[in-house]
Amino acid sequence: MSRSESETWQQAFVPPAATPVPARVRALAGDAELEPVWENELGGVTFRARGDGGIRYIKYGPRNAETSMVAEAARMRWAAPYTPVPRVLTHGADATTEWLVTAAVPGRSAVDPRWLAEPDTTVRAIGRGLRGLHDALPVEECPFDWNVPARAANAAERGIILPAALREAPPVDRLVVCHGDACAPNTLVGEDGTWSGHVDLGALGVADRWADIAVAAMSTEWNYGPGWQDALVDAYGISPDRERLTYYQALWNAT
Repeated sequence: MSRSESETWQQAFVPPAATPVPARVRALAGDAELEPVWENELGGVTFRARGDGGIRYIKYGPRNAETSMVAEAARMRWAAPYTPVPRVLTHGADATTEWLVTAAVPGRSAVDPRWLAEPDTTVRAIGRGLRGLHDALPVEECPFDWNVPARAANAAERGIILPAALREAPPVDRLVVCHGDACAPNTLVGEDGTWSGHVDLGALGVADRWADIAVAAMSTEWNYGPGWQDALVDAYGISPDRERLTYYQALWNAT
């Protein structure tokens, strides 16, 4: 996933306005106006649906072994009582595709042009938002794992075998319920410049907090340019741990 040019990375995931609307998405949207807003590396597209009932988001894409919208729906429903995440309206699947419809959460993605232009504010919001998520979600009650063995098993299902150097993680610093994909686009930022929620929680689960921090820090370079990693860690409220940052960034890139 690593990219050195933030603009290239950003544009690669914004689908063209003329993106075809699948029949299933059109049926789920009803009479609402549809706008494609995000495309992932697996070919899934998220559409914004605007209608009399407000704003909804419809995520639609191929079934795959890496992520599951059914799993994401379960995780968002679990997390919703503790932290601001999208409210699940419906979800489903057929033999080849799956879909997830959620209510809008206030705020704009941290890679919205507004926030790309203010990286100092945005990076702080991402770091503080991640700390807020980690502090809010109860580890003891979480039924989901995102530890290294779980991630290695998921990778193996997709034919990826971890290099020997990555099979043993550093000792756990602090167990938290991790977001699982804490890249910048998945933090929402309110008009006041503070975090307002998180999206794309399909991998949420218990793991060392550095598994999330490392990815969030690395993603600042993809989106805002070099020099922001330590600022994000500082906004989270701790000092950089070079060993854990290096390990979990390498693990992310390997899986």
